[in-house]
This record gives sequence, C-alpha cells and structure tokens, in this order.
Amino acid sequence: MQHRFQSIYDRLLDHYGPQSWWPADTPFEMMIGSILVQNTNWRNVNKALLQLRPHLEPVLIDKMPIDKLAQIIRSSGFFNIKAKRIKAFIDWFKDYDYDIGQLKKKDKNQLRYELLKINGIGRETADVMLLYAFHKPIFVVDAYARRIFYRIGFDMPTTYDGFRMVVEKALPSDLQLYNEYHALLVQHAKEHCKSSPICKGCPLNTICEQRLN
Repeated sequence: MQHRFQSIYDRLLDHYGPQSWWPADTPFEMMIGSILVQNTNWRNVNKALLQLRPHLEPVLIDKMPIDKLAQIIRSSGFFNIKAKRIKAFIDWFKDYDYDIGQLKKKDKNQLRYELLKINGIGRETADVMLLYAFHKPIFVVDAYARRIFYRIGFDMPTTYDGFRMVVEKALPSDLQLYNEYHALLVQHAKEHCKSSPICKGCPLNTICEQRLN
C-alpha cells in the first residue's frame, strides 16, 4: 500500500507543483481560518478574514464582544456558532500566553488531545492546526481525501482516525510530505476529482478505478 500512496503524491506534485499551504500570513490567522472554513468555502472565509484583519490578534479577539465578532465573520456562515468556537479556542490559547513556540514543543498526541477538548474543534480542524500551525506531521482526512481514494479503488476505514492511521502507517513521518499531500488533494478535487469528475487530463487516470458512484 505504501508505494500506492506515495505514487499518488508524486503524480499530484508533478502535475500541480508545490502548493505553499496554508494560505495565511501568520499561524494565528491560519488557526482562525481553519475554524471559519468549517461548512463553507474558502471564498467566504477570505471575506470574513478581510473584515477581521484589523482585529486579528489574540488579545483583541479575546476582548471583543462575541456579538461583534459574530457580525464581523458573518460572511463565513454559521457566524454565531463560529464566534463561540473562536472564543473557546482563544480561551485555550490564552493559557499558553498565545505562544505558538511553546505549543510547538508539546507532544503531538497531547496537543491533539487538548485541541479536541475545545468546543467546536473536531478532528479535521485539530489536525490542520497541528500540521500547518504547530508543524506536527499528521495526515488530514477530509471529504476530498475520502472521495479521491475511494474513486482510485481504496477501501479505507470509515472512521476518521482509522483512515488517518492507514495512511500514516504507509508513509514516512515527514512534515513537508503531509503539508503538501493535503494541499494537493484539495487542489486535485477542485480541478479534476469534483463531485462530477473531469477525468480527461487527470494525473491519476492511469491508476484510478473510477468508482464514481
């Protein structure tokens, strides 16, 4: 299985090139963006981040009334819920003096455990934070990864962590590899492996079983 996961990565990287992810100016912006992108698209997140940018500091968001925060991020959808989630995340982040460097030193599993205890932070959101903000090698399982691997012909576990562990056991624990892999899968899902796929010109066409149902 290892060579198949690696082959997918190599083909995608050769086709699309490095993606330079996550699209954010700072680790803090990255983490806020990962909460805002829940159940919406990146275009709406960009609109929300643009409105939020003058306040995009942990201390400022901590002091901001939650109803004001909700209105600022309105374009991201589910804005009242997301405002509560951002506030819960800030409460946790404050315990570490908003220090990314301090958190990077923590054990990956312990840090993941803490993130998952925060209201509104699920496995996918926690893992993108671990990968792109705290630089912990971890495979992010999202709907795109599930779609692409299924269509190729893999029968992956239905559980999030079961899926993740299959991939991680097959690949080296390499931060750059996981960083690019997630970004490349997202790009591929947007360009070729859409809900209605565009198979012509697909870089995975020769190794894909095309299970489209």
